Amino acid sequence: MLNPAWLEGLSLGDPVAADPLEGGYASRTYRVRTTLGRSVVVKTQDDLPPDLYALEAEGLEALRRPGGFAVPEVLRVTPHFIVLSDLGTAEPSPTYWEDAGRALALQHLQRADKFGYDRDNYLGVLPQRNPWTTDGHAFFAEHRLLRFLEEPLCHRQLPDADRHRLERVAGRLTELIPPQPPSLLHGDLWHGNLLPSPTGAPALIDPAVYYGWPEAELATFLIYDQVSDVLFEAYEEIHPLTPGWRDRLPLLHLRELLSITAQTPDCHDTLAEIHTILKRFD
Repeated sequence: MLNPAWLEGLSLGDPVAADPLEGGYASRTYRVRTTLGRSVVVKTQDDLPPDLYALEAEGLEALRRPGGFAVPEVLRVTPHFIVLSDLGTAEPSPTYWEDAGRALALQHLQRADKFGYDRDNYLGVLPQRNPWTTDGHAFFAEHRLLRFLEEPLCHRQLPDADRHRLERVAGRLTELIPPQPPSLLHGDLWHGNLLPSPTGAPALIDPAVYYGWPEAELATFLIYDQVSDVLFEAYEEIHPLTPGWRDRLPLLHLRELLSITAQTPDCHDTLAEIHTILKRFD
């Protein structure tokens, strides 16, 4: 299991142990300890798109902003693995959630004049299409909702009635979602991708960056109910939100649920959740 190439030339010693870490959809992830008493995180998989790890590294660098979140340092990237600095297992600082809210607000103040990104990347192992688009409603409808209907697993699992509901809801986004500026998004910000850095400050991992609606980021973040409200209070001090934003989160969360459906067979609970949300907004 240990691969000497992971650490070759990094002056960190040779790998002596690899402890599996939880999380991550596409990769096997390990905390690798070395002969010099150092540790790094290695994500590896043989059958992934050859540019997946390079795009992950690019996304981490895009999120590395003064006053923002900590992100791991990228030590090596190949088509088969990525080596990152180890954030360890520190306890959150006393101001962790407040700091996370401010960092996220500052990240969302990084703007572009269009929606999308310089290149396509990945959400899990699925291509995430990021063509530059002036219309945020059209971008979200086509590239964050309807694009999943062509994925074989989603096509097979989503009932025809819910497929038609999704198409109707996507066509009504201008009525349901207020205009928002294209802001820099992590792109896959569920609570498992937010963790304490070695100092206890909030850090981000596993990005799928693009410029999109800030509320779309909050939808994935809040929907799992494992994030402190202190984060959102601190966020709104810097980046106020349009009233009713919490009520819109389930609709915006459809993108994450459809992604799960497109990558996971027999996801009955997810399909039931999609059905409930679509009936509410149709």
